[in-house]
Amino acid sequence: MDEEKSLYSLGNLRAMEIIDINTGTKLGFIKDLKIDCDEYKIISIILPSQKMSWFGKSEDIEVPWENVKKIGVDVLLIDGGEFMLKE
Repeated sequence: MDEEKSLYSLGNLRAMEIIDINTGTKLGFIKDLKIDCDEYKIISIILPSQKMSWFGKSEDIEVPWENVKKIGVDVLLIDGGEFMLKE
């Protein structure tokens, strides 16, 4: 049986909320995407940092596309175990 594939525009992906499947934490929305223009595929998604430093500079979180587990109607589920900031 063939796996059904869906197409999403970049605008639709950026409007989806990102949720970590391990903790159920809402991580926000996609800030940017890294795209391989030669292979025509997404390499990783860039999420805004959860913390700000003393001088207002924040480190963005880069999540490899392989960690995206499910794309729903309005959410994108990722396995963010190693990318989440440890308290």
